Amino acid sequence: MTKTRVLAALIMAPAAIAAILLLPTQWLAAAAAAVLLIGLWEWLKLAEVDDTLARTVLLVLNLVLMVLMVWADAGSMVLFQIATLVGVGWWLLALLWLRFYQFGTQPGSPARIFKLLAGTLAIVPAWASLVLIHAGGDSTTGNGHLWLLAALALVWAADSGAYFAGRRFGRHKLAPRISPNKTWEGLFGGLLAGVAVALGLGWLAGVETAHLPGLLVTSVVAVFASVLGDLYESLIKRHAGAKDSGNLIPGHGGVLDRVDGVLAALPVFALGKAIFGF
Repeated sequence: MTKTRVLAALIMAPAAIAAILLLPTQWLAAAAAAVLLIGLWEWLKLAEVDDTLARTVLLVLNLVLMVLMVWADAGSMVLFQIATLVGVGWWLLALLWLRFYQFGTQPGSPARIFKLLAGTLAIVPAWASLVLIHAGGDSTTGNGHLWLLAALALVWAADSGAYFAGRRFGRHKLAPRISPNKTWEGLFGGLLAGVAVALGLGWLAGVETAHLPGLLVTSVVAVFASVLGDLYESLIKRHAGAKDSGNLIPGHGGVLDRVDGVLAALPVFALGKAIFGF
C-alpha cells in the first residue's frame, strides 16, 4: 500500500505543479473546478445523498454557481473575494461543529441539510480562493502562480510532516473521537514543515522582508486550517461509517481525502495575502 501511495503521489504532484505553473488562470480554474467537483460528488455521498440523479443535480447546481461567478464578475474578482470570506466564515463554524461532534450522527438526521450546504461552502470558496491567488500577481509581478504553489505546498508539507512526526513522536491524541491517529506531536511537526515550505516558496515568489511576518502568521493559521479541514472530513466519514471518501486514487482513497486540508487552507491563505499585502 505504501508503494502504491508513493507511486500515485509521484504522478499527481508533478501534474499539479505543472498545471499551477504553466496554465493560464482561466484554464487552471476549469481544471480545478473539475477536481473539486469530483470531491464534492464524494462529499454528497458521505452526506447520505445515495441517489445518483439527486447527486448529479446538486453537482450541476454547484457548477452553474461557479460559471455564474465567472460570468458576473467580469474580471473584477469582487465575487471571488466575497466567496473567500464566506469560506473563512464557514470553517470557523466547522470548528464549532467539531466541538459538538455528535451533531448529525444519526442517519436521516435533520443535520443532513447542513452537510449538503457545507459541501458548497467548502468547495466553491476554495475554488474561488485558488483562482484569486493565481490571478493575483498577473497584472503586476506575474507571480500569482508561485503564491498558489506556496499555498498548496504548505498543505502538502504539513500533511507529510504531521505523518512522519506523528509516527516518530506521537504520544498525545489530538482528537481521538474524530480521528484517533492524529496527535499533537504530529500537528506541530506538520506546522514546522508547512511554514518552512511556505516561507521558502514565498522567498522564491519575491516576498519583501517587511512582509515576512505577515507571511509567517498567514502560514501558521493556514496550517491549522488545513488540519481543521482534515478533521471535518474525518467527522463526516465517521458519521457515514466510511474509511475513505472514495477509491478513485490508488492507495489514497478518494479525491476528497486528498483535498480536505486544501479546502480550508486556501481561503485562509488568500485572506492573509490580501490583509498583509505580500
